[in-house]
Amino acid sequence: MRLLILAVGHGRGSHEGGLAEDYVERAQQMGKRLGIADVAIEEVPVSKAREVAKRKQEEAERLAARVPDAAQVICLDAKGKGMTSEDFAEAIAALRDAGNRHLVFVVGGPDGLAPLPRIKPGRSLAFGPQTWPHLLVRAMLAEQLYRALTILAGHPYHRG
Repeated sequence: MRLLILAVGHGRGSHEGGLAEDYVERAQQMGKRLGIADVAIEEVPVSKAREVAKRKQEEAERLAARVPDAAQVICLDAKGKGMTSEDFAEAIAALRDAGNRHLVFVVGGPDGLAPLPRIKPGRSLAFGPQTWPHLLVRAMLAEQLYRALTILAGHPYHRG
């Protein structure tokens, strides 16, 4: 299975982007033993439209175009449901064990995330009720992916 963080905006050169990349690299190494073929971040540009609704719609279209066929999709949304790290790890393992080839996590841009055209997310995930900067959400998500894989591997990184 491939784990993909699909996000609006460019994190390269930012502290948050560097942190996200570090955790993605760690997750790639950990995932190889667990049937996770790849862990990656892909970015789409922020829309330049003047109106917020138009910007969000354009970004949603760009994101939807990058979702692989038959992928399981989880959208990051402050209104979504929170999960413990253990539950998150179990959810990833269940999707992997069910034969899913792609698990895509979608992170909107500074204005948020509009519904993705032609894509029905399996769930929405929140990192608590607060609103987080979109670049920081990427880093937090990358860390949680790494943590989930360490939980599945029995690695001591997660000391619940």
